[in-house]
Amino acid sequence: MPDEATANLIFASDQANHNFARVLGDLRRSHLSITHRLRSIGRDAAFVADVAAHYPGFPVVANERCGSWYVQPPQKNGSAYFKSTDGHTGQWKFSLRRLNLHLLSLVRESEGGGCIVVDSTRRGKRMPDALSKTIPLWCCVLNRARFPDNAEFHTLYTPPGVVSASEHSQMLARVPGFVDGLLGLGVLLSEKDGDSSSSSSRKPLRPVWVTPDMPWPDVEGLRDRFDVILCCTSSRVPDADGEVEGTGDYIQGAADDTENWAHGLTPELFWANHQQLLDTPEADLPALIQFIVAAGISSTENQGSTATSESKTWSDVAITPYLAAGQWTGESPPPPPNSTENVCQVVFVRQTTDAATWARSPTCLEVGLGKQDKIAGRTLRYALPQICEFVAAFLKKAVDEKTQPPPSIRVLCPTGRDISVGTALALLCFCFGEAGEPRESAASSQPAIFNKDVIRVRLARIMTAMPHANPSRATLQSVNSFLMDYRG
Repeated sequence: MPDEATANLIFASDQANHNFARVLGDLRRSHLSITHRLRSIGRDAAFVADVAAHYPGFPVVANERCGSWYVQPPQKNGSAYFKSTDGHTGQWKFSLRRLNLHLLSLVRESEGGGCIVVDSTRRGKRMPDALSKTIPLWCCVLNRARFPDNAEFHTLYTPPGVVSASEHSQMLARVPGFVDGLLGLGVLLSEKDGDSSSSSSRKPLRPVWVTPDMPWPDVEGLRDRFDVILCCTSSRVPDADGEVEGTGDYIQGAADDTENWAHGLTPELFWANHQQLLDTPEADLPALIQFIVAAGISSTENQGSTATSESKTWSDVAITPYLAAGQWTGESPPPPPNSTENVCQVVFVRQTTDAATWARSPTCLEVGLGKQDKIAGRTLRYALPQICEFVAAFLKKAVDEKTQPPPSIRVLCPTGRDISVGTALALLCFCFGEAGEPRESAASSQPAIFNKDVIRVRLARIMTAMPHANPSRATLQSVNSFLMDYRG
């Protein structure tokens, strides 16, 4: 018989533990609700707006993928791609694929003598590794490559209290190898060999840092000697209880992992509808977002369709005088080019189609790999032989017959950032020589041999011309697989 002292005690059971874990899970999910995420993003964006106002003349650059959530569209002047993984301890890297060289001209042309790069972080960190280590390495490598004879500009700057002296030293030891890799691409030649006026205006890069919990850095004394890269961390660090003063239910780095919570919402759609989204109860948000996303897609397609009669429904960027890549818009892909244009057009459509139907004309391929995603990137390797041989035959005929105007290749996909870029890379290697001229043996029986160095240099040429491009790993693996296995 239990005594009176223990008669009312309730001992835990497996079922009780299960229920307790479920309650904790429900609490966590409620804290990470869409409403709390969007409100946290709004608060962080307000801080970014304050930073932009404090440094007038500094263009605001969003570090993708998440940076655009924290920059209101009127303030955004561009995007950059600095990966936090390139700054992880022991894995420091200077990306030869993501060169971000477009920031050099953006900074040089700015009124303030610098730019603001916006990113966020989570898990209680003060700064993302992209801002505390990846960008400092990028600045140091570029300074050494651009000013090899001026040791004064070769310093590696890292944020005190965030990067330890030991890690700083280890990062610095890798810089010479990164410089050699960058110089091997040859992409800085045009800047270094520019006219005297542009050469005299070039300055080394100097990173500085700002977060919501630190004083505004003073850049006045730096701008005479440096182009300032102001690394702005938009997110706040919660206290031990997970709270931020005056911001209940705050989520640090709220825009991370959008595939798990955003329901297709993008930064552009968020800022176009942010007040309505913030005023809507949590239970109704998924349906509202679904409506906004569908309406946004429809609006984009209608704009493209409306423009058909007034202007072209595609845009591209010239990579060489013979090759361009870009995006098509509208409900249907652009028609085959006119025979008088002397253009060979490769268009990727959203549907999956039989390869036997791809040739629409002697100068046009419509390639159907399906939805523009990783599966399409992996499937691309099986399409590249037909695409490259088709283009090579067009070029050979144009060169043999000395057609006018000179032949050109146009590659388009629905995003203009992935599949078309990967295909342009394959074509640049397969059909063109080192200087970008049509390669005579591209459509002949002579075998061609490609290696990683050749592919890397050609990709750098494309990424310099198209800094907004973002070819996926699957797409680049398809290109490498096709080219490195090709034997003519």
